[in-house]
Amino acid sequence: MSTPEPSDRAKSCPLCGKPPSAEHAPFCGRGCKDRDLLKWLGDGYRVAGPPAEDPDGLDSGGQAPL
Repeated sequence: MSTPEPSDRAKSCPLCGKPPSAEHAPFCGRGCKDRDLLKWLGDGYRVAGPPAEDPDGLDSGGQAPL
């Protein structure tokens, strides 16, 4: 039984589609690697969900709920 080949998408940079470099894998270079990091840091990859509760128990105005 043969091993399935990875898709072409897995063989290319996830942002621009160019071939990946060994130094910056899975990205093609530092530019795409840094762009991806900035997207993570800027909440570009967030998952939608219900609003989180404030850990202090305060409302959005900074007041304790009545």
